[in-house]
Amino acid sequence: MTGSSPRPQPEPSGSAAPAGTPAPALRVGLVGYGLAGSVFHAPLIAATDGLVLDTVVTTDEERRAAARTAFPEVRFAASPQELWERAGGPEALDLVVIASPNRTHVAIATAALRAGVPVVVDKPIAGTAAEARGLAALADERGLLLSVFQNRRWDNDFRTLARLLADGALGEVQRFESRFERWRPRPKGGWRESGDPREIGGLLYDLGSHVVDQALTLFGPAVLVYAEADVRRPGAAADDDTFLAVTHANGVRSHLYVSATAAQLGPRFRVLGRDAGYVKYGLDPQEADLRAGLRPAAGRPWGEEPEELWGRTGSGESPHTGGGTPVPTLPGDYPAYYAAIADALRGRGPNPVTALQAAAALDVLEAARRSAREGVTVRLSPATPPHASDL
Repeated sequence: MTGSSPRPQPEPSGSAAPAGTPAPALRVGLVGYGLAGSVFHAPLIAATDGLVLDTVVTTDEERRAAARTAFPEVRFAASPQELWERAGGPEALDLVVIASPNRTHVAIATAALRAGVPVVVDKPIAGTAAEARGLAALADERGLLLSVFQNRRWDNDFRTLARLLADGALGEVQRFESRFERWRPRPKGGWRESGDPREIGGLLYDLGSHVVDQALTLFGPAVLVYAEADVRRPGAAADDDTFLAVTHANGVRSHLYVSATAAQLGPRFRVLGRDAGYVKYGLDPQEADLRAGLRPAAGRPWGEEPEELWGRTGSGESPHTGGGTPVPTLPGDYPAYYAAIADALRGRGPNPVTALQAAAALDVLEAARRSAREGVTVRLSPATPPHASDL
């Protein structure tokens, strides 16, 4: 289910394990083997105890060859429909992961749920909050897990900041600044940079999905949204330099930046509290390691960064001059997401990221898109999140 306590799913297909022996691994189908599928989902699924990457859906021969090299036992399908045809049979899947282009997420997730298969969807789950809530309702109706892959909740800096806030190390937080900036002066092309609204491209819905989800996770519901979205690079068709100002119901103000045009990168986090601040530079290393072909494995350090990259806490001091107190960065832990999914499927834990949480982030993204287009500040009502009105 979409809430915090998903209904236990049926045991994996095949004969039941004898008493006292481990249950058979849950079989996973992966739809899409582009960047998201090959770099993030496939390696993390394969590294998770209790999960096995069973089938990859792609018709691209180069991607099939790459998947076969990385996972020699994997099978292939030409379309998601082939997965649904296996439902209820001896080769039925226990989970389908949707890592295909954004425009396909809703249709494939709907088909999977109607076929009785639990689902993980890469962010953004949908183009609108209404579509996300529709999927949540369908999953609830069918009693199936529906989760959204918001891996940045397991970034090293985010985990460290969450610990600082839980410990009260900064006092009452007044402003949260979060930057996900890159220097990519030339567009790469592809659907992610398409100006076609049907593709759900652009940085607002790409990196913006991460920074908004993190802000809501830390500081709760948003009530006001203001945004500026620009297309800066020659030849670009979708927003590539975007800013959001979010006021949370508890009074915290989040200033969120996503950009492909940042010639000088700002701090990843700058958090200002009544008693102290926290400043952290640099990105979590897990994405770079996964792109380089490194894989999480038991007994091997993962998600760790060197001491010189640790953030600092303090007041009235600049981290550039060594001011403040270094804060050891907790290791990043992307594998924790799929470990939680395995537990949720077996009824041993909650859904780590629900569709309704993703819908709340989409409320903010939709409001930001409207704000940038119309030049207004948009008010969100927590009681009626799908709608917004001008101040």
